[in-house]
Amino acid sequence: MPQVSFYFDLGSPYAYLSAERLGGVFDDPVKWQPVSLGALFKLSGRSSWALGEHRSDGIAEIERRVRDYRLPPIRWPDPWPSNYLMAMRAATFAFASRRGHEFTLQAFRDAFQRGRDLSIPANVLDAAEQVGLDRDAVHAATEDPLIKRALREATDAAHQMGVVGVPTVVVDEKPFWGDDCLDVAVAHLEELTASAGPPSQNRMNEH
Repeated sequence: MPQVSFYFDLGSPYAYLSAERLGGVFDDPVKWQPVSLGALFKLSGRSSWALGEHRSDGIAEIERRVRDYRLPPIRWPDPWPSNYLMAMRAATFAFASRRGHEFTLQAFRDAFQRGRDLSIPANVLDAAEQVGLDRDAVHAATEDPLIKRALREATDAAHQMGVVGVPTVVVDEKPFWGDDCLDVAVAHLEELTASAGPPSQNRMNEH
């Protein structure tokens, strides 16, 4: 089966929207990959729409999608956006500890359903504790050179693959950028699966 990967940063409300919907649109498991959006901006020479003249339009669009997706009303952290590097290192550690999905959804919901600023370390550690991770271990991990390098290398690899922003879903090395591209990514996966045909009898017998 083609590999499907979901690239996200906890500071992105569009990534939050996609994270809430992934399980409902993809039948097969998706690999979740934390990356640093700030580092991606530097690599691609871009900046956040939230810092420009289209901020109000973007916020209104996100709030519209929240209603359309029947998610809880959004509460914006103040300030937003902010610095989420520590949060993304915590997410990297959480996935290494096999609690990544739980931590990511908890942190996203804390940020965009409860208005908690994830640039504040205590808020990140609260989210980690809620999903069974040790606060002290998470805090130490965010300063661990191995965790820092893992996030940096994941971000660099994503950029080399063509990921320029989040959320991005990569299906068999083809990137689909944006919450509004989830359905396109699903259609592409279905085309790849159909063209591959049914599994061979020998392969079926292995299970």
